[in-house]
Amino acid sequence: MTGPSPEALRLVNGVIMPGFQGTEPPGWLLDAIDEGLAGVVYFAHNVPDPATAAALSAALYARRGDLIVAADEEGGDVTRIEAATGSSYPGNGALGRVDDPAVTERVARLIGRDLRRAGIGLDLAPDTDVNVDPDNPVIGVRSFGADAALVARHSAAYVTGLQSAGVAACAKHFPGHGDTSVDSHLDLPELDADLGLLRRRDLVPFAAAIEAGTRCLMTGHIRARPFGPAPATLNPEVTRLAREELGFTGVIITDALDMRAVARDPGFGAACVAAVRAGADLLCLGNPAASADESAYATARDALLDALATGRLSERRLAEAGRRAQELAHWIGEARATQLPAAQNDLPLSVARAALRVRGDVRLASAPHLVDLRQQVNHASGSRAPHLRRLLTEALPGLTATGVPPGGTVTERAGLALHGAEGRPLVVVVREPHRDPEQEKLLAELVDRRPDAVVVLTGWPHTVPPQVRNLVITYGSGRVNAQAAVERLLGGRTA
Repeated sequence: MTGPSPEALRLVNGVIMPGFQGTEPPGWLLDAIDEGLAGVVYFAHNVPDPATAAALSAALYARRGDLIVAADEEGGDVTRIEAATGSSYPGNGALGRVDDPAVTERVARLIGRDLRRAGIGLDLAPDTDVNVDPDNPVIGVRSFGADAALVARHSAAYVTGLQSAGVAACAKHFPGHGDTSVDSHLDLPELDADLGLLRRRDLVPFAAAIEAGTRCLMTGHIRARPFGPAPATLNPEVTRLAREELGFTGVIITDALDMRAVARDPGFGAACVAAVRAGADLLCLGNPAASADESAYATARDALLDALATGRLSERRLAEAGRRAQELAHWIGEARATQLPAAQNDLPLSVARAALRVRGDVRLASAPHLVDLRQQVNHASGSRAPHLRRLLTEALPGLTATGVPPGGTVTERAGLALHGAEGRPLVVVVREPHRDPEQEKLLAELVDRRPDAVVVLTGWPHTVPPQVRNLVITYGSGRVNAQAAVERLLGGRTA
């Protein structure tokens, strides 16, 4: 049995953007690049530090100079090249809280500067969702806020700043993931809004990002009521909305196709085919397990080849998608030759400081006892990294901390959490306790026992138990957010 023709293989590879394991390109990836692969997506395990990222990018570009190298680098909770240390930049939640589009543009330009130095030409940002559902488990402070006009002006500013640094922007998750209460990494969310509401709310920031010139748009794994049962990623009606109503002419990228919202039904390979048929130009395959990086790529490639051979996918559609991807690669290549923006080292921390919301007496006179109640979050959408604990320990040696074991009553768990806290200030770190009734009860119990406790909330502020007297809201879990919070906890002293 003969294999696919080189022409067919190049057509198919020209729409694929896989993830892979390791800090050096594996052999199968280099072969795929030789056979026309459109690009790659970095995850944190690929780029444990900026120097490794730059070396990896150099190796990939040496293989083929027009490769698209992409990453999720939103700032705040979501970083790839600073995953080990936490982001140096405030994320969208903090930027929306400050609400100065000029500042957002400058921060995005600095993020673009870092990405350029790491050899990354496409940032899968900004998150352009209007986060109107406070129970949203996957967006939260990744959004600029709950007001469509605010999100629109900051999305446009972010696109302008990022692309002025020579890095392509990608507004996501079209047509809007903000009014959902399900994590699409786990299941298929429902966006229960009619077309009129979508136009007045969710589509407004995307229209602003398109007007600002965003090179890319990412469709989300969301079932939007006006467009029928198919998820937006696999739905030609959603593509038509972007192209015909909003006038978008750039590259449409899928959200990661290994996410359960589509990988479970219709399945990974079938989702790849359906997405291209629906109008996607680049397939983001996602973050494969160590044993499955080549097989994920091979499954996508073979599904597309089979669809092409059987007529379910036309050569014309693949060629159209590949042309758009090549135009994006050409733009990135030209941008890589431009001058890097100047550094502005003081800006990120000043923004994180300005975003803080504080009530009560939050100053610590001595080393505290720390209890971290934050929920575990997935690798793609958030962080519970211990930046706050590390910075506090550096500033106040002698800090103690306990976890909260599962099981038992709220009273028993609170007692275990407070073990060793006698005679010490108490700091309780939470993310979005309103989304977890048990955690909300535990927080209330801790504060009842210790009314002097300082609560540091790193996520989307919605409801905090009324008995919380001393509160710091950071609007993000990045290192720079933690640094601003620790400064306040130290009474203004630098951490």
